[in-house]
Amino acid sequence: MSFLDLLYFIVPATIAYAAPLIFTAIGGVFSERSGVVNIGLEGLMVMGAFIGILFNLLYADTFGSWTPWIALLVAMAVSAVFSLLHAVASISFRADQVVSGVAINMLGIAIALFSVKMIFGKGQTDLIQKKIPRFDVPILQDIPFIGPMFFKSVYGSSILAIVVALFAWFVIYKTPFGLRLRSVGEHPMAADTMGINVTKTRYIAVVISGALAGIGGAVYAITTTNDFGHATINGQGFMALAALIFGKWHPIGAMGAALFFGFAQALAISASKIPYIQDVPTVYLHILPYVLTILALAGFIGRANAPKAIGQPYIKGQR
Repeated sequence: MSFLDLLYFIVPATIAYAAPLIFTAIGGVFSERSGVVNIGLEGLMVMGAFIGILFNLLYADTFGSWTPWIALLVAMAVSAVFSLLHAVASISFRADQVVSGVAINMLGIAIALFSVKMIFGKGQTDLIQKKIPRFDVPILQDIPFIGPMFFKSVYGSSILAIVVALFAWFVIYKTPFGLRLRSVGEHPMAADTMGINVTKTRYIAVVISGALAGIGGAVYAITTTNDFGHATINGQGFMALAALIFGKWHPIGAMGAALFFGFAQALAISASKIPYIQDVPTVYLHILPYVLTILALAGFIGRANAPKAIGQPYIKGQR
């Protein structure tokens, strides 16, 4: 395989693996920009993956080729509702946000696996038949060098992920809602004084994070594993969390970090075709994404400027 052929293979794979992380990391940006830590992204992705696969299997004959796209919407809705547990605990009851997020992770996988066992009688679902299709982007695919790399045989969900990241940047930095969102994450008391409903804004942000994480989980399951089991979502939520920190709580930065982690996953699956790297033991390449996640957190968590009120419950009238 030539170097150019390798690029034509690994770049689309990088974008495909990064798409679920982009959705989930952007969801985390909304939550944490409002001041609510969301460690529960992993559990929300698990729920989205489970619902996405379940809906796909049950309604493939009903909706035909539209099934995977409707499955994304259903997964989005269910994970958004599921995230309300975290919102109620951390915002209304002012529970420790990290503990609440860990509980979401544990509860998500427990509910999903119990449901799989009850419905299918085994530890994983059947394989889906209706998948998110790949397609070639007209005209753009004919651009020399760039076309085959970015616009040929690309998942629709990958393009949607990039659009969501750009739209999130616009919402957070160019709209009144985004200004309110950032203000309650930086100084909730000042925001409250200016008439902004801190509780409502934080609830909306957490629900948005749940919705996007649900889409991320469903995209990963439908495009990569094609079924759901105990290891379908195996650390991707924590990679997304690392991506939003690595990206300094900025939508575009989070997208860039997600692409970095996506490249690590793509490298692991294509290593057998790359000179020199093919001699590296496979196990090392498979743990590479997780090692990079740890290194990113260790190297940047102290340098990145998090929202000042992150993790702090707001009590009206108290500084």
